Amino acid sequence: QHQSLVDSWVPWLEQQSASDDGLRFYEIPTIGRMWAPARRFIDGGMAAAIRVPAILQRTFTVYGDVSRLTTPLGITDRSTITIALVDDEGHVRWQRTGGFTQDIAAELETALDVLRRE
Repeated sequence: QHQSLVDSWVPWLEQQSASDDGLRFYEIPTIGRMWAPARRFIDGGMAAAIRVPAILQRTFTVYGDVSRLTTPLGITDRSTITIALVDDEGHVRWQRTGGFTQDIAAELETALDVLRRE
């Protein structure tokens, strides 16, 4: 289910980043510390399933205490995805949870326009 939610955003994000050289997007799966010993197996399985170099290059898996990522971002629901707009200095400028919708994409596009004008 997580991957389908991520995939729901990919076409829109690819289109946006294709028309804006300064825009990059990354997929950051977070996996609890208990799975760290199986990291090579998990990473190998993901790489074998993905097989597309462009997707592999934008995917960074984080192993460890998931709350170290979720707590500072205010993520309380780990059953879905969170999409965040982060500026060059690492500040979160916009954030929403869930799969792609036209309304959320319009909000993100507005946030991107604001950031581009700064």
